Amino acid sequence: MTRNLKRTLVTGTLIISASATGAQTLVEVIDHRHDPAGSFLAYTEFELSGEPLAEALGLDLDVLDPDAVDQPTRFDYITGIESYEYSEEAMYALDYQSGMGPHLVNGPRNRDRGGEMDALGRRFTELANSVGYPVTEIPLNMYPLSWPYQLGSPEFAEPVAVSEVDRDGDAIIPAYFRDYASLRWTDSDTVKEASPAALGGLLLKEVMWSQDFLGGLHTTDTDEEVEADSADQDQRDGFALGVSSVDGLNGVILTELSLDKMHDLLTRMTYDGESLGAPIDPTYDASSPVWFPHRLAVESEERLGVESATALTVADGASYLRDSWMLLWPAAEMLAFSDQRSANESQNPAFRAVFDGKPFAATPKANRDANSDNDVFGTDAFSLANTLARMAFRNLNALHFDKGVGTLVDRWDGERGGDVTTYDLAYSLVALSVFQKAQDALPVGYAGGNTSDGGLGTQLGQEALKLIRHQADFILAHLEGENGLMRDGATVSGSSVNLEPGQSLDTQFAVLRGLGAAFSATGDRRYRDAARDLFIAIDREQYDPAIGTWASVPGTPTEHTLYTAAAISAGLRTALLQLRNVGAESAPKLEVAHLVARHNQWFRTVINGPTTNQGMQMAEWLGDSGEHRFGAAP
Repeated sequence: MTRNLKRTLVTGTLIISASATGAQTLVEVIDHRHDPAGSFLAYTEFELSGEPLAEALGLDLDVLDPDAVDQPTRFDYITGIESYEYSEEAMYALDYQSGMGPHLVNGPRNRDRGGEMDALGRRFTELANSVGYPVTEIPLNMYPLSWPYQLGSPEFAEPVAVSEVDRDGDAIIPAYFRDYASLRWTDSDTVKEASPAALGGLLLKEVMWSQDFLGGLHTTDTDEEVEADSADQDQRDGFALGVSSVDGLNGVILTELSLDKMHDLLTRMTYDGESLGAPIDPTYDASSPVWFPHRLAVESEERLGVESATALTVADGASYLRDSWMLLWPAAEMLAFSDQRSANESQNPAFRAVFDGKPFAATPKANRDANSDNDVFGTDAFSLANTLARMAFRNLNALHFDKGVGTLVDRWDGERGGDVTTYDLAYSLVALSVFQKAQDALPVGYAGGNTSDGGLGTQLGQEALKLIRHQADFILAHLEGENGLMRDGATVSGSSVNLEPGQSLDTQFAVLRGLGAAFSATGDRRYRDAARDLFIAIDREQYDPAIGTWASVPGTPTEHTLYTAAAISAGLRTALLQLRNVGAESAPKLEVAHLVARHNQWFRTVINGPTTNQGMQMAEWLGDSGEHRFGAAP
């Protein structure tokens, strides 16, 4: 019998088949389109399951070498090189090269500078100078996106300029590496809509990498990374922002793009049920609801030779839970990244240096004091993130939380719906955990999965913890089936909960991720114990040796979407870092060696695929992976 495994990720949908004899695995790509929401959720989980995971399990990252495939171990190479680099490369492809959205020159922040290309050029010069990067080495014809459209095709619109233009030692540097003009995507399949989830997905990817790139300083003479000792160290001779000049440049550009997204979200895309652009500030309490419509149709025109979004109209005015948590998570990350509150004595001095007025504006004094009730709206990074995060959190509580049964529901359109999707419940726990930690000045970013207590003990942080407990307890009380797996969803009415029959892979691994987040936020070991039991059930009930990984129902076709990939990467990381056997625990399926083997099989089968045109990762950039040329020059 032929077994099929359908899936979607980085760009589209594909089907994996095991032959009747099991002798080979075949993959058919059936949808190449790029969905920024799902793709960059997956890529965020890939980033966290990259170098941070490898290092947490004891790898010295300095021993990794792109030429040394599967060394020092296959797991180390998959996580430290492949998973990590795929995440970074795809972000640049969309943000700098694709043209799949309005250009930054026509965005709100450049409009305030006069709206011309020269104004944007001067801004990029300022950004490059702040990190010690030569302006002349910025790639030509970069196309920085203000924000992405909802869906598009990553097919090049014209032949790519591949002729040799330079050499770096023995390595050939093709023209497209220095000039991005030939890297635009076709617009034949572009869905010109603004989606909160799409903006949130790319915003999340940008802020995660910005924190990585700008988490230290470097010396301007040797480009060597140094830990920041003060917020003004970058103003001394010999030091500049960023862990290196090139990483610093990407960090400040990505931050600039992030601010444009948040600016447009909070000034053009807010909705009160009647009109867009409804006023919003940090004092928002949801008694008079303002939210982000699920879909906004975009009218565009060419201005200065690039895309400009001239008008937005509401295509679907409802508030969706997925949109909400996909905005809350990155807003909370940005809040922590740009935090200038005087009470946050643990803030990284390198981050403070980024937001001290040069290259990014400092937040108003009212937003730095201990009184959060007097916070004001502003267009600096902290003010935008503060307003966006509070709005998203308060809408989860007021619009989506059904107090009668104690769970978040999928949809609100003036009235709260009754449909519940377990995947979104689980990832809401992730977003709420990050929000609580950001509010209380606890570690987020790469350290966000660590169990921690203390912090500032803010009122909003306590409210988030309360909602985390309610939601996690609902999952444990209502959604587990007799086989130990979680149901895909339910409908709720009054005090009744009617379960759906499905038990997809998406759901199982998302719940692992969500329970891990609940455990890290609350320290409640019930959530860890339940997650351990769930992983054991997944491996018992859903592992299919014929395809070398899991299937929703072994022996039958299984659809793997972008969200499946995100959840499996995250769930496996949760298992390796939080659920693995410690002390006297001895569950065979939670031994590190078993988890590593399962991770390797899944990644090489589903993400890489049997051949280069079959896996979910469908294209790569020149550099650490993909078109990297092993060994000496060809």
